[in-house]
Amino acid sequence: MVWGIVMAISQDHSSMPAHTHLNLLGWVSLFLFGIFYHLHPAIDGSRVAMAQVCIWIAATLVLTLGVALVHSGNQLGDPIAGVGLGRGLC
Repeated sequence: MVWGIVMAISQDHSSMPAHTHLNLLGWVSLFLFGIFYHLHPAIDGSRVAMAQVCIWIAATLVLTLGVALVHSGNQLGDPIAGVGLGRGLC
């Protein structure tokens, strides 16, 4: 939310694609994970569930960094975004 507020105050929306990826992958996906684990309480507290969420969070942050770099014109962002996307799908 802070990132969106900073963009609104500064009127600089150049990082909007990265902000959107963070919101969609970071909030919506974790919400869906929560619904799934709520419906399957037997695996809710398992180590596999915790590992899935931790890997997803890390991958989302890496992907967001990569997308931000791509949209700021830095070519280094492509492989970083690819690593984040690849780790999030595992």
